[in-house]
Formats: sequence, C-alpha cells, structure tokens
Amino acid sequence: MVRRVVVALLAPVNWTPPGIDPTRWRSALAEDVVDLLATLNEVETAVAVTPEDRWLADAVVWPGTAVHEVPEPTVDAVFATLTGYDQAAVVAADAPDVPGLTLGKLLRPLSSRPVAVAPVEGSGSGLLGVAARLPAPAWLPALDLDTAAPAEVRAAAPRPGDVAVTAGWRRLRGPADLASLDPAFEGWEATRAVLSGQPG
Repeated sequence: MVRRVVVALLAPVNWTPPGIDPTRWRSALAEDVVDLLATLNEVETAVAVTPEDRWLADAVVWPGTAVHEVPEPTVDAVFATLTGYDQAAVVAADAPDVPGLTLGKLLRPLSSRPVAVAPVEGSGSGLLGVAARLPAPAWLPALDLDTAAPAEVRAAAPRPGDVAVTAGWRRLRGPADLASLDPAFEGWEATRAVLSGQPG
C-alpha cells in the first residue's frame, strides 16, 4: 500500500485585500485549505510552518493533524521533514477554493514519474503545489511556491519528462485573483466570511 501525504505549507501571505486585517486574512485562507485537505481520500494530511508561525497551525488544524516545523517555508524543507511516506505533495495555503480533484491530479503522475508540479493560474508566477516520490530526488531544486515555475523544475531534471505538469488553479495573491472567485462554488467558508465582513 502506497503511503501518501498532502501538506499545506502555511507560508507568509504577501497580499491582503484592502480593509481586512492581514492576520485574519491569512488565518482564513489557511483554515479553508486545511478543511479541504481533511476531505481528501486515500491520503494523510499535514501542515508545515516555521517555528514563529506555529500559532497559525495550532489555530487551524484538525485534532490529530501532523504539524511539521521547517526552518524556511520551502518545498524542499517540507520534504526533508517527512519520513515513512512513499509520496508527498506540498501545496500553497492561499488557494482556499481549490478543488480536491485538482490536488488528487498532482499525486497521480507519481506512479510513473518522480515529480509533478501544478502551476498557478491567473496573475503572477509560482506554483500551486509540488509532488514527489520520497525521498525526493537529489536533483530537485529548492523551490519557493511563490516564485518557482514548471520550466525551472523541468530544467533541473535529468530528463524533462521526469516532471509532470498537472492541472493548475489560482492562488489569492491580488485583486484579479479575488475577482475570479465564484460565490456559487462550495467551500472556502472562512475566506468567504472575512470577505463579507462577518466578525471574526
């Protein structure tokens, strides 16, 4: 039985909608992503934070959810903390409405390839997530989900085909991303509440 884990990387958020408290915004995004992970089938879930952000993990995780402390909020730092798993995916915590199916597609290519990446749709560079067989390949570069690109990961691989590029999704990192949210789409309850001005 292949043991898989999906880890939400609770990295700092670089943009907050005007008029909203940055800490409350970051907490809402993280809560929604953690709640989504809890609905995934056939995977374990966890969060990763730097020691100074442990408060955020403690505020949003479900009972029994593993919390991994990392020295820096990068994909390779998270992979280095994971033991006992065959496959892992690290996903950004500012995509509160990402469909579970999209995260499942990130893991699927690992049956035949060592690494898979999901790009960010919409504005800005970066990745939605990175998945790898563990231990992660030595050639996998240090990846910041805010700045890395699929081409960068493919360029580092022995063969470009070693890296699968899966379905992408938006991250909420600017006004254009916020405008693309679909109110009819299920989920993202905490983010929805913050945006609607409900008291926290």
